[in-house]
Amino acid sequence: METQKTVQKAIQMVNITKTFGEVIANNKINLDIYHGEILALLGENGSGKSTLMNVLSGIYLPDDGHIRVNGSAVLIRSPREAYQLGIGMVHQHFKLVDVLTAAENIVLGLNEHRLLDLKNVRAKVKEICDRYGFVVEPDKKVYDMSVSEKQTLEIVKLLYRGADILILDEPTAVLTPQETEKLFVVMRNMKSDGKSIVFISHKLHEVMEISDRVAVLRKGCFIGDVATKDTNPQKLTEMMVGRAVSLNIERPEPKNQVERLVVKNLTVLDSDGVKRLDNVSFTAYGGEILGIAGITGSGQRELLEAIGGLQPVESDGSIRLILPDGREEELCGKNPLEIYKLGVGLAFVPEDRFGMGLVASMDLIDNVMLRSYKQGKSVFADRKAPKELAEKIVQQLEVVTPSLKTPIRRLSGGNVQKMLVGREIAGNPSLLMTAYAVRGLDIKTTHTIFDLLNEQKQRGVAVIYVGEDLDVLLELSDRILVLCGGKVSGIVDARTAKKEEVGLLMTHLGEEATA
Repeated sequence: METQKTVQKAIQMVNITKTFGEVIANNKINLDIYHGEILALLGENGSGKSTLMNVLSGIYLPDDGHIRVNGSAVLIRSPREAYQLGIGMVHQHFKLVDVLTAAENIVLGLNEHRLLDLKNVRAKVKEICDRYGFVVEPDKKVYDMSVSEKQTLEIVKLLYRGADILILDEPTAVLTPQETEKLFVVMRNMKSDGKSIVFISHKLHEVMEISDRVAVLRKGCFIGDVATKDTNPQKLTEMMVGRAVSLNIERPEPKNQVERLVVKNLTVLDSDGVKRLDNVSFTAYGGEILGIAGITGSGQRELLEAIGGLQPVESDGSIRLILPDGREEELCGKNPLEIYKLGVGLAFVPEDRFGMGLVASMDLIDNVMLRSYKQGKSVFADRKAPKELAEKIVQQLEVVTPSLKTPIRRLSGGNVQKMLVGREIAGNPSLLMTAYAVRGLDIKTTHTIFDLLNEQKQRGVAVIYVGEDLDVLLELSDRILVLCGGKVSGIVDARTAKKEEVGLLMTHLGEEATA
């Protein structure tokens, strides 16, 4: 990379300050972004990364400070004005309209005064996909897409609009390793064309691989920047947290394991009659963490949703939950409300935080109350207990929020996830299912979630953990169930299994193993 002295500054953010109530999200931050570089932006959840980039992309107006684009002072009052300046952002939480197609979402808000020519849109989308290796079906409705497909659509939408300064907020969080590598190829090509890319990620190995320079924020302040070649993950972690942090994951030995969930011959068809799960059978034990591995679209989401009553299953399948008191309940054929009324203590942290887990416009108390409002005996909802629980979650998990009355959409991704996991665990579950529970979280918050899962395991809870990081699955889980094409390709002992062995099972169906 050329030295910064000879490369023109694409962006200068000078003394940027942004507050929300009493919370100072950005405190006099100075950040430069250069043409032809990939800048990684690091910091713990709530450190102000997304807020700072939301200021640059026109979502927020700064309370103080100013922005220069190519040396000229600008006022960015909306995302439209940001696009006019060549600035575009892919957000953590999707900005898509579910009932519209991919093509309609891509052009939404563009050229409103002209007749929409979807034929040309499809052709241009195909051109982008062919050029960069993406796969987007232009006529597919967003509500039929997986989380991975939605993320891909957001990236293609950004490329379609021709931004020269691209802000990618956790873009790899929902991508497979293969998709991530394709994205990195795209990023390097854009860098070669002189584009500026801000890459927000908590995956330090990705930061080390793709970035030229790393800038670190902590508690709303700019800590410093460093050339990637001159640093390492441990140093970056210490810059983010302010002290040395162990990167090891603890794994207590399982004790007093008992059958908690017995799944037999589970088959799930989608609306087109395609098998998403094919004759899946396994047992999850109380006192263990059962990891679920598989490339995106292998049936992980359908498996958890079928157990939770969100997916219809074929009649010959069985989902049997054995409670600590010895009671057994068949969950197959029951919807979530019927399962809830059984009082079986099933908790579910879904991969789509706002689509299924929380209501973005509600405050923290109301989101906690979503789990308990049916327990009231009066026509009026009891807000005292949810308020106390929300306060407890905020205190114990160090959730950064202006107040309990703050709409949860205004929290950072990590703080949203803390509230969701804390709420589900507070119900004292006998079975806790989590889908990508640490996706997009910083190291400190990630280890907080791991500690919570291990605490539940030691309480005798059966924990099912769906994850995309094989290294984490092998360190955290006791056993790993591997899905490939909707089938169980193997169940391995996480303490002895090799990463290559699990990776092979993820891509090739073999004889079903038991451990």
